[in-house]
Amino acid sequence: MWQQRPADERIELDIQGFKIVTYSYGRGDEVVFLLNGGPGLPCDYLRDAHIFLADRGYRVVTFDQLGCGASDRPSDPALWDIGRYVAETEAVRQALGLGTVHLLGHSWGGWLAIDYALTHPEALKTLILEDTVADMPHLAQELERLRSALGPETVAMMLAHEAAGTYDHPEYLAAVTLLNYRHVCRLAQWPAPILASLNDWNMAPYMAMQGPNEFLYIGNLKDWNRVPDLHRITVPTFITVGRHDELTPACARRMRENIPGSELVVFPNSSHMPFYEEPHLYEPALLGFLARHAPVPGNGA
Repeated sequence: MWQQRPADERIELDIQGFKIVTYSYGRGDEVVFLLNGGPGLPCDYLRDAHIFLADRGYRVVTFDQLGCGASDRPSDPALWDIGRYVAETEAVRQALGLGTVHLLGHSWGGWLAIDYALTHPEALKTLILEDTVADMPHLAQELERLRSALGPETVAMMLAHEAAGTYDHPEYLAAVTLLNYRHVCRLAQWPAPILASLNDWNMAPYMAMQGPNEFLYIGNLKDWNRVPDLHRITVPTFITVGRHDELTPACARRMRENIPGSELVVFPNSSHMPFYEEPHLYEPALLGFLARHAPVPGNGA
């Protein structure tokens, strides 16, 4: 289960002229390097859900990406670019001397992890892609399908507000809230680390790169598609998805079909947060993958 505890090491780095705050748990030689979702979302929700790995012999390292959490929050919109975030991730890895890592990317962090893996394959031991996609146009089709389940009248209402740009209208927000509870986290009470991240969300990078909410992609990543390049990923790759995920099992299957030798696990009662929704299934699945490719002393997985 998730934990909240102070980092064993909290290090502030100067990366590209900005303060980036990193967090490290455990002292193991095998490093699990986390890239959280967002963009613009502090790392709390993903970090706290994976501290358990530090108790199983791994070192868990993550950071607040530029624009969020305890890191600097500049206002230059030119900074909200996936290529710059790839360079930031590599700079953090090198500055902390992490060596080769098990890179775990969730949601937007998965898009970042894919681009990072294609740019810096020498830095990876394994790649873990959680609740993410490699093809935004395909995702847009899937999101239309999820939205359609709300019924034609609600879909028409949403489209009208999107055309007018009135994303903050109460009836539009009500539809998005319902979708969030169906496809982002299906728990009646959302865990504290999720709320901590959501309550400190910097919407500027999110709006620039993705859009106003989880179900409308109009930002600079709306045409991003790495499926033609996925065959170049040759490290062991583990793909996870919730059956009710906003980034749907069909999106996960497309990655599985194009990354050689990759594994796919679908969590039956989860949406976008299996590590909170079904930790009793998620944790042994992740530990099992790591044990097959990065065994550590004393880890009984």
